[in-house]
Amino acid sequence: MKKFLFAILILLTISINDYAQNIDTTDTEPIFSIVEEPAQFPGGDDALSKFIHENIKYPREAIKNKISGTVYVQFVVEKDGSISDVKVVRGIGGGCDEEAVRVITKMPNWIPAKQKGIPVRFFYVIPITFVLP
Repeated sequence: MKKFLFAILILLTISINDYAQNIDTTDTEPIFSIVEEPAQFPGGDDALSKFIHENIKYPREAIKNKISGTVYVQFVVEKDGSISDVKVVRGIGGGCDEEAVRVITKMPNWIPAKQKGIPVRFFYVIPITFVLP
């Protein structure tokens, strides 16, 4: 059993306009933040929470310095379900930011978002909360 409690806040979808300057725009395909069918982690939100809980490790530096809080990570779910452009929107330091990015990049492919039945690129932000006991 894990020594630390990891809480995942409700998944947030933040408007692409708020963070567009942080997205790699080298791809000419648009990135959607509102679609008819949003991208979904295989198995849904409960499976996503379980994946993060099972794969995240509280960084030693954060434990030593008693750092806790929420790291917000943004990424793009591509048309094939892969994850790209992973970046920390707001971090807490102590190695937590890097750990959150590591776990997000390790995720399996998602079920891609669809607009009018066609897969599209989708912008996502996930909060990952690090809580010391």
